Amino acid sequence: MTPTCSSLPKRTQLTLAALLSLGLSLAGCNGGSTKATNNVNFDIGEIVQIDDSVLVGQSAELVLFFPDASVTNINWQQTAGETVPLLTKANKVIAFTPQLAGDYTFDVSFSLNSGASKTLSHTITVEEQNNKVATRLAHSVLSDNSVSLRSFTDVSIEKTSIKWEQLSGPTINFSENDPTGDSVVFFTAPQVTKDTILSFEVTASDGVQTYNDKVMVLVEPAAKIAENAYFDERVANVLPYNSTSPYAENLVDCVYSNTLTSSCTLAKLPLLAAESSTPTITNIMDRVVVSHQWMGDRFKAFMINNDDNNDFKHLLRATTAIVISYDVRPSFYWAATGAIYLDAKNFWLTPDERDTINEAPDYRSDFGKDLQFVMPWRYVKDNDYADDYFAVEDRLTRTTNDGFYRLASLLYHELAHANDFFPSNEWFTHSLQTRILDAATSTNFESDGLSITHPLQSSNMESLAQVSFKGSSATSIQKSYLPTDIEQFFSPDVANDYYAYSSEREDYAMLFEELMMQSRFQVFRDVAITNQPTGNNISARDYIVTWGQRGRIGADSIKPRVLYTASRVLPEFDSSSALTQIPTPIAMIEGGNWLDNLTISPSNLGTSQSKKNQKPIARKNQQRPLPNFYFQKELPKN
Repeated sequence: MTPTCSSLPKRTQLTLAALLSLGLSLAGCNGGSTKATNNVNFDIGEIVQIDDSVLVGQSAELVLFFPDASVTNINWQQTAGETVPLLTKANKVIAFTPQLAGDYTFDVSFSLNSGASKTLSHTITVEEQNNKVATRLAHSVLSDNSVSLRSFTDVSIEKTSIKWEQLSGPTINFSENDPTGDSVVFFTAPQVTKDTILSFEVTASDGVQTYNDKVMVLVEPAAKIAENAYFDERVANVLPYNSTSPYAENLVDCVYSNTLTSSCTLAKLPLLAAESSTPTITNIMDRVVVSHQWMGDRFKAFMINNDDNNDFKHLLRATTAIVISYDVRPSFYWAATGAIYLDAKNFWLTPDERDTINEAPDYRSDFGKDLQFVMPWRYVKDNDYADDYFAVEDRLTRTTNDGFYRLASLLYHELAHANDFFPSNEWFTHSLQTRILDAATSTNFESDGLSITHPLQSSNMESLAQVSFKGSSATSIQKSYLPTDIEQFFSPDVANDYYAYSSEREDYAMLFEELMMQSRFQVFRDVAITNQPTGNNISARDYIVTWGQRGRIGADSIKPRVLYTASRVLPEFDSSSALTQIPTPIAMIEGGNWLDNLTISPSNLGTSQSKKNQKPIARKNQQRPLPNFYFQKELPKN
């Protein structure tokens, strides 16, 4: 007899090859494909809980499982137990980390395609015992979405003992063939025809005892992406932050949807400038699209509390929308839609919020690995990193100030792009029937003017930038360049950063970003040329500086380029006066490492030698990864 899905043993670990050799037919099980594990079955039309018991500190998760029906108007409410944050109340999946033992009860109301409204209730019992393994985070995704899951382990756990096992659903392929020993795993959600639960178990040992935890991912079906779609990889389900926005009907379809195959018109989604020359917070939030409501809440708080000079409000006039989603990585501006896309990692405050963000690594992380140099950068204030670093495994809560400068610099950069494609003198020159993309690309680019009036000189740096930032293959000559060679190419030229050589647009934005950070916040930008360390356990001390500067825009040869850019990006800002206050660059110590060069500013350079500056350099700074959050998305051809 051919076994059915329900007849498979709960913990069967047969490989696909073994299943096929036994002639087992698993097609269609749980909405999946012919490659399936299906060792766990779930009650249809119920709330599913995967763990038999939940311990304090583990992730507790519930899935509303109706694979044979369309479910809408979902609303989860906690009705008993110590209050916990529910960050996905309108989703089929909720998850949280209980800190106290006890019973936690949740009701979920929803509508079915039959027209019926239902309410279900479920109680999770959390036991007092602590567990040394906690795997997060249960959530829902669409077919072909990128997925990340992380297992948090106690310090006593042997990392090499961490083992991931799939318990149910169509067989997925982890990004690594064998994720044994990995705290975090990545995979692409399989294609399904109806709601399907993938479940996983992580086991790990402290050398004495083995611990385990389970986690679920609900995969929802999605239509095939058209060949001419603007977003040709699956994007998350998003919604307008303000459901009553006058643009709510068009926002998602025009800026973040796999069904978008042609740019919307300015009549359908106009620039914010068309609404007001002095936009309010309400005007701006009406243009925000999010995957999770908390992301919009954080962006709103940032705009209310951190824009005293109205820089961001003014710069946003050149955009149509702001998209903040768990799968946006890295951030970018896109003229095809007129929107800016912001990585949600810039907004989280609590570990629970951070858990909802996909950790998929930047696909460009291996670019330039064949070169013998890197050019790290950072923002510095008071001889220390401007922003604190929070390792994900530490599960710390941060304040709005902890990530402020990173977010501010990102906004200055991406909004400089927006005001390059839509400069203020052209906001009202386009017909409302013009597509956003056509209006953007028909502009007289101010960045083109910069490259003509104040051009960069080094063709070597320009070609190297295509390797480091665009993924071009390095030539044998480029592979032979030492950091001392790069110093000869870069230091006499007029770029303020290596990334400026990637395109005229990026050159333009880099200059504006650095000026605004220094002028508004006395935050200085470091750029250096170092070796490229190899091996394992690389830290900031392994990068040895051949050449470097702090505040490079203060060079006399670069100031005219800065003035050209800033006066055009943000006319309301007195860039000419600001430049008179910019000090000359400070040279880094040749032969010193990247971390030791953190404290090179004298006390009179906008620094206050506080206790923070006098502390020993924290180990977290030594392990802090080099930043790389710039990205230029290619425009569509249609």
